Amino acid sequence: MRHREHHRTHRTGWLRASVLGANDGIISTASLLVGVAATGADAKTILITGVASLVAGSMSMAAGEYVSVSSQADTENADLAREKSELAENPKQEHAELTAIYVKRGLEKSLAASVATQLMAHDALAAHARDELGISDTLAANPVQAALASAATFAVGSALPLIVALLLPASVRLWGIAAGSLLALAILGFVASRVGGSSALVPVARVTFWGALAMGTTALVGALFGVAA
Repeated sequence: MRHREHHRTHRTGWLRASVLGANDGIISTASLLVGVAATGADAKTILITGVASLVAGSMSMAAGEYVSVSSQADTENADLAREKSELAENPKQEHAELTAIYVKRGLEKSLAASVATQLMAHDALAAHARDELGISDTLAANPVQAALASAATFAVGSALPLIVALLLPASVRLWGIAAGSLLALAILGFVASRVGGSSALVPVARVTFWGALAMGTTALVGALFGVAA
């Protein structure tokens, strides 16, 4: 029977953007609401604050991801164009470079040269992109995918503490937002670890720690100065 392997490397692009978006959505909106709630603000003020955070944050995440990943894509495309030119101008030197890479990875020189010859005959640019530059179709930058994933998950993450804030009475609102958001962060860390195939303990501890720190800080600012942090 054919041996089937299940790798998760192909998920790194959208998974990174999704986790970043959801994490930022929960932490930033929850921290903002906790800071505002600590001032004794009414439900209407909290609603306006939360919705503004959700909309502005989602657009900011989309723009930030698109710009940053586009910069990565521009760099990759520039390197590929340069490599294509070098292959056309000096194929022997490029063959020697590829051979040296395979020798360094453990192949005998004659075998490395043969592998380099066959791969370059099949698709020289793809071979150099993958083994010399570290660029592949699986890991290549995708600005649109990153922007959409980050914006969508930020909106979902922001909605969670906002819903909690609107459902709870003023007497327990601050603590309810904090507890609900920390629970959401723990679930996010667990789900991300499962999707990525890693252990859950460290991701869960990491996101809950930073979330607690952010909310604690804004609550302190709100209580001391009576302004939204």
